[in-house]
Amino acid sequence: MIQGTGSGVGKSIIVMALCRIFAGRNIKVSPFKAQNMALNSFITKEGGEIGRAQALQAEAAAIEPSVHMNPILLKASGENGSQVILQGKVHSNMSAKSYYKFRDTAWEIVKDSYNKLKNKYDLIILEGAGSPAEINLIDVDIVNMKMARHAKSPVLLVGDIDRGGVFASLYGTFKLVGSDKKRIKGFIINKFRGDLDILKSGLDMIDQMTERKVIGVLPFIDNFSLPEEDGLSLKREGKKFFKDRDKIKIVVIALKYIANFTDFDPFIYEPDVELIYSLNSDDIENAHLIIIPGSKNTVKDLLYIRKLGVEDSIIRAFNKGISIIGICGGYQMLGQVIKDPYLIESNQKEIDALGLLEIETVFKDQKTTCQLKAEISDIKAIDEITYNYAPSSLRGYEIHMGESYGDIGIFQINRYGKERELIKDGSINKNCWGTYIHGLFENDDFRRSLLNKIRTKRGFEPISERINYKLIKDDKINKIASVVESNLQMSYLEELVNL
Repeated sequence: MIQGTGSGVGKSIIVMALCRIFAGRNIKVSPFKAQNMALNSFITKEGGEIGRAQALQAEAAAIEPSVHMNPILLKASGENGSQVILQGKVHSNMSAKSYYKFRDTAWEIVKDSYNKLKNKYDLIILEGAGSPAEINLIDVDIVNMKMARHAKSPVLLVGDIDRGGVFASLYGTFKLVGSDKKRIKGFIINKFRGDLDILKSGLDMIDQMTERKVIGVLPFIDNFSLPEEDGLSLKREGKKFFKDRDKIKIVVIALKYIANFTDFDPFIYEPDVELIYSLNSDDIENAHLIIIPGSKNTVKDLLYIRKLGVEDSIIRAFNKGISIIGICGGYQMLGQVIKDPYLIESNQKEIDALGLLEIETVFKDQKTTCQLKAEISDIKAIDEITYNYAPSSLRGYEIHMGESYGDIGIFQINRYGKERELIKDGSINKNCWGTYIHGLFENDDFRRSLLNKIRTKRGFEPISERINYKLIKDDKINKIASVVESNLQMSYLEELVNL
């Protein structure tokens, strides 16, 4: 089990790397995180929702993601507490106090999922959450030491030296976990920059003080553009970024409850794209493409951008002919009205939206979660959205509470496992369009054609080179795994897991 001295110390990336390392040795390995809190989620083939990090770890292990790799997913919903997702399906919204009372039921679900994986795989690499030494939460924590005890798993504790105070955080965590410190079999120092000789005295002292060795010092690894688990890494406020006249300027609206922003990671690799997350009117009104992303609370985010004047900037951008795309919650915001009869997202049963698309959205008490394949069925939309695009099957997924009605029909989609069920999706109005399809921009031909359309509209020459996002991402995983393998005492780790 990989635990950390806090959030963001690199647990997820290290688990991902270890999954790739052991999979490369022909070991059947699976990731597992009992409980995750994240707004970025992934939809499995069975239509279940898990944390994006566990999906990436499964990809590194060369296996199909499963709901049992992340049996409990918590998605923060503001004043409504968190949406609690159990084995891929929405259970309810709960406050923190309510959830802690629910922990016995949650624990049974965690054990059930772990046992299912245990019976299928040779090795499970568990991931903790936050810190195991939060003294006010130790009694109710089911993801760190309680999980290690249940799995009889040795623990490696990770500390982030880039934040400073790494030895204090390792030693303090070790002392605060009480009798569970016997489970900690070594330390990993992550994100080191500099001369290792400077650390030597500290490594010796932590060994003497804890009788545990630092089994690896990992250099600072740039994992930017691999799918992130939450929005902490996003630059919320944009700045002037128009440096290259021939590049496409993409602004993603930095919503307060932004979700599944990994939709836009493929643009990072495109040589002719500059992308930022911003609420700045200058950025928005001087962009070539504006994207309104998904949201965990569409109504609150709509009110948020309205209060900040961002709505007015988006309308002005539309009137200037700037391309605008809404994905999921962003798609709902672009319509005429959002209705919430069950008060799922707020205390308002109806709210006017941006009014750029001829659709209305009604929130329902059932969540749509599925993988899908789609085709562009509207010929006019092909001409407006893409450049020299030969229609082909597109892959993606849906994850939304509401349904939209009205002028809909850009895409015709087949939901996975329901091949006979054809559903229309997406609406377009001049230079503005939206869809419920997440993962749309991971389709390489579609993404390049979309960018080339924007290029030609701006008087730029189209680019024929196509970036293979999947191969680039896989290469990134391999490089990170190689760095981890080179800097960890793998022989010691292999002894811990009896390999």
